[in-house]
Amino acid sequence: MFCPFCSAPDTRVIDSRLASDGGQVRRRRECVSCNERFTTYESAELNMPRIVKQDGSRMPFKEEKLSSGVMRALEKRPVSTEQIDEALNRIRHQLLAAGEREVNSAVIGNLVMEELLALDQVAYIRFASVYLDFSDINAFRDAIEKIEKTKATKKIK
Repeated sequence: MFCPFCSAPDTRVIDSRLASDGGQVRRRRECVSCNERFTTYESAELNMPRIVKQDGSRMPFKEEKLSSGVMRALEKRPVSTEQIDEALNRIRHQLLAAGEREVNSAVIGNLVMEELLALDQVAYIRFASVYLDFSDINAFRDAIEKIEKTKATKKIK
């Protein structure tokens, strides 16, 4: 680590501790040359997989796009910001845990649908109607039947 004050290449770590939520390490450093102290933060660099679209094109994963889709489905629904953040974090975690360099967009769509089904049934129907391209009332009926089956399965367990 180069000293930000004198650009000397040799610094030493005085203190290390976890920062914020444990996702970063905070280090106090001291320059061996000028004795100035400064703080650095380290965090893991995790690469999200590239997205393979239905037309075969590839694009980088964009968290804003994921977030906006979920937020649009949950608009004016009684779901807290914390619940939404947790759902988005679970989706990100599943994508990272898969360890794949590329992921089909359908996989992400299905992950979002699973999370929305657990959060809010109306949001699930909203998202599904766009994502699955509902063309008639029967598609809505099928989605509602799926929700009812899921509820029945959960009651049995």
